[in-house]
Amino acid sequence: MANVLNVPDKTFTREEVKKHNTEDSTWFIIDSVVYDVSEFLDAHPGGEAVLRQVAGQDATSAFYNLHRHEVLIKYNDLAIGSIKGEKQSIITPRPGDLSPVPYAEPLWLTPQFKSPYFNDSHRSLQKAIRKFTDEVIAPEALEKERTGELISQDLIDKMSKAGILHMRMGPGKHLHGVNLLDGAVKGEEFDYFHDMIMAQEQVRVACRGFQDGNMAGMAIGLTCILNYGDKNPALKKRITEEVFAGKKKICLAITEAFAGSDVAGLRTTATKTPDGKHYIVNGTKKWITNGVFCDYFVTGVKTDKGLSVLLIERGEGVETKPIKTSYSPAAGTTYITFDNVKVPVENLLGEENKGIYVILSNFNHERWMMACATIRYMRLVVEESLKWSHQRLVFGKRLIDQPVIRQKLAKMIALCESHQSWLETITYQMNHMPYSEQAKHLGGPIALLKMSCTRAAHEIADESVQIWGGRGLTQTGMGRVIENFNRGYKFDAILGGAEEVLGDLGVRQAMKFMPKAVL
Repeated sequence: MANVLNVPDKTFTREEVKKHNTEDSTWFIIDSVVYDVSEFLDAHPGGEAVLRQVAGQDATSAFYNLHRHEVLIKYNDLAIGSIKGEKQSIITPRPGDLSPVPYAEPLWLTPQFKSPYFNDSHRSLQKAIRKFTDEVIAPEALEKERTGELISQDLIDKMSKAGILHMRMGPGKHLHGVNLLDGAVKGEEFDYFHDMIMAQEQVRVACRGFQDGNMAGMAIGLTCILNYGDKNPALKKRITEEVFAGKKKICLAITEAFAGSDVAGLRTTATKTPDGKHYIVNGTKKWITNGVFCDYFVTGVKTDKGLSVLLIERGEGVETKPIKTSYSPAAGTTYITFDNVKVPVENLLGEENKGIYVILSNFNHERWMMACATIRYMRLVVEESLKWSHQRLVFGKRLIDQPVIRQKLAKMIALCESHQSWLETITYQMNHMPYSEQAKHLGGPIALLKMSCTRAAHEIADESVQIWGGRGLTQTGMGRVIENFNRGYKFDAILGGAEEVLGDLGVRQAMKFMPKAVL
């Protein structure tokens, strides 16, 4: 049964509507619903002339050639009734609903298809996090993406209470006994497919800057505490409790002006004091996600014989300032200066001079999460483009009736589906390998997946803008999703390791296991 707009019970005939075509009384019909815009003419974003052109008429075709159905939801208070004997035909989605558009959902969520990977708990979690995202995250994300303001404490508190902050870290003991979205899934059964669902569903708000601003630093920084903080249990307990409760915020501070993918080139130094009780940290970090508002920094440093990782608390000698980038300031992208910062030796994560293992072990899950997000955003662009192609009239025909447009859509769909399938294959392997084995066997495949999906995103961004035309370059209106994707997809091609570096990593790992006997 299709969901329809809520409109008053009053009914009119089409002949009655035709009489309301004056400046004092302007009515029209959209999908059998009658709208009175007499008091709205001056406020219409497109100007009053556009509305007067359809006064007294059925404006369904004209409306959908310019707008998406969501606009009618926004202005539902203008509806005064419906046409007698007629029913609405356009679906009005509710928060949490699956999309009926072909290829708008991954195949495992499409009723006619089956998958060996997903069970009832996965479907339960997907339904719960989509509803939470639609109702709680999306309104703030849209506003903050526009204004550039940082995530609110209120939203962080709500996500903490719902267990979303815990789930962002992937499977583990930190989830055991935690109430996750009112029991949608038990922490003990949470696996990497649940993790994938969490990563993909929250991308659907289509706000690339806010997407990173929504605690992405925690998702890649707190991992180091969970996996390498056992040498100081009290510190580990305090940090994880504070962060999961939303009281404190944490980020990963590795990249520098002289060291991006080349982490061995770090110049920030940590020198031990004569009594051996502290490190003195000096240096800078650049392009650090969330650093503007964070309390803790998981920081890569040079020690006497190699790289180490320290947990540095915001305080004397720590200065952060925002960096302007091509996506929204809502991401909290930061330049950090450490000036003679005194750090207790107990804040060392892992072994001294062996921090490269801490850094590299963290990369696999980070890159996998980025692949999840990129692929889901690609799918959203496919959905929006399919909708637009069916409603936009050009040269007297719908866009979808043009073979050249169908070819573009075919390419976009194929890229999206193939990468989702590859992602699910790797995720299945993650579910059946301990963390140490993942690092050994999946570093290369995950690197190649991330490299390939960001290349695919490049193709989809290009094709989608050609389908959407000027709207695909406009930050407001129905082309917003396309513009946001086109402006932000390159971040995933750089962050977490550039495409070229990841491609080389994938091949080098394959060479490492290449048997000599086949030469």
